[in-house]
Amino acid sequence: MVFAEKHDVLRIVAVTHEGSFGLLPQRLDCAASLSAGILVYETETEGEVYVAVDEGVLVKTGSDVRISVRNAIGGMSLGKLREAVEAEFMHLDEQELKVRSVLAKMESGFIHRLAEFHHE
Repeated sequence: MVFAEKHDVLRIVAVTHEGSFGLLPQRLDCAASLSAGILVYETETEGEVYVAVDEGVLVKTGSDVRISVRNAIGGMSLGKLREAVEAEFMHLDEQELKVRSVLAKMESGFIHRLAEFHHE
């Protein structure tokens, strides 16, 4: 599902696990892992727009910026968006924590077996 498609974006500010960073149109191509937080973009017609986003990824190639997140909420005041991030995105339910734990163990096992195979 596409949340928004915008053209002529002047700048983007996104939140990663290392902190916030900004994108301007002439920035070199890049990719970044996003953490839950407030994403800001600016256009001449809309001004600054705030969107609450869950974890995801941002990829910039040329003049295109693609952002893929699990959940996004817009159309609220900045204060309400911050509350939405805290309520919806920062608190994982118990089932999701269990699934993530199992996946981490599977990934660790796969990497260990791959390293053993490489050494044979």
